Amino acid sequence: MPHPKHRISKQRRDKRRTHYKSEAPVTSVDTLSGDSHLRHRAHWQEDKLIYRGKVLVDKSGS
Repeated sequence: MPHPKHRISKQRRDKRRTHYKSEAPVTSVDTLSGDSHLRHRAHWQEDKLIYRGKVLVDKSGS
């Protein structure tokens, strides 16, 4: 296996890695409530866990 002849400094390594940028997460708008949420994730709204327009968990007391 090849090995580097000299150790690469942290500064040099980090300069190379700066080209990778983070992107803003993609959000969708819920058709029932109009709230925005992360895509392909369940989200809470008024004590209800909603995913794809269906209520999964209802914590509204009754």
